[in-house]
Amino acid sequence: MRIAFLLLGTCLLTAGLARHVDADDWVDSRVVGPFVCRAEFPLQSIEGLLGELGQLQADLVRLLGVPPAREPISLVLFRDKASYSNYLKRNLPGVPFRRALYVKSKGRGTVLAYRQSELAVDLRHEGTHALLHAALPRVPLWLDEGLAEYFEMPPKQRAFDNPHLASFRWGLFSGKPLDMRRLERVADVSGMGKTEYRSSWAWVHFMLHGSRDAHAELVGFLRDIRANAPPRPLSGRIEQRISNPSHPITQLALPPTRRLWHATDRYRS
Repeated sequence: MRIAFLLLGTCLLTAGLARHVDADDWVDSRVVGPFVCRAEFPLQSIEGLLGELGQLQADLVRLLGVPPAREPISLVLFRDKASYSNYLKRNLPGVPFRRALYVKSKGRGTVLAYRQSELAVDLRHEGTHALLHAALPRVPLWLDEGLAEYFEMPPKQRAFDNPHLASFRWGLFSGKPLDMRRLERVADVSGMGKTEYRSSWAWVHFMLHGSRDAHAELVGFLRDIRANAPPRPLSGRIEQRISNPSHPITQLALPPTRRLWHATDRYRS
């Protein structure tokens, strides 16, 4: 199942690289928006994907109200799993193997990945982490992962074609409610299991598709973080503004044929 790869293939770390990447070691290099890309293979083969990373930056600015990245982001791409694994063993010993990594070191972020069938998903996911942390001083873990899970899909697939949706709908039969407060208490990525990832994604989906008021609170929450003002917990903000914040369950149970409000609507004339 792809969700297993999401759990095994992504990780947000705050560790240091043992050595800097030397541009002379790479077959190709390119600058795409804030991403400074170096690869062990010709980048022409993923031209469209690199363009998507530029669009991802625009989407975060437009939908979340966050500013563009304030610093360059290194994007390091390896030709295969073996080359990637060897690099990690040399430079990040002790870090469990993940299919892709976002590493924050001395104020500059680095995305590491290797060429394989899910590279597009990985780069959109880790690229979201990198862009958020290049624009904001901090992001709550659950929200960081929920946003990355949402934006890892191509734009046309974000609302109703995320693999989380089917498993979330099946989970409704168990009657377990979403609990943002529980997510806010998760302090380490080791506490993010399938349920936490899926629930984080569901709350983000709700704030971008289910409620204008919830979307406004999300934008305000991120604005307070950007201003280094201690923000009130997002759960409390939403509960105060929305009488029944359990609506994510109702909204996500809707069939795809019923169009939800979308945060992009506010920007359309």
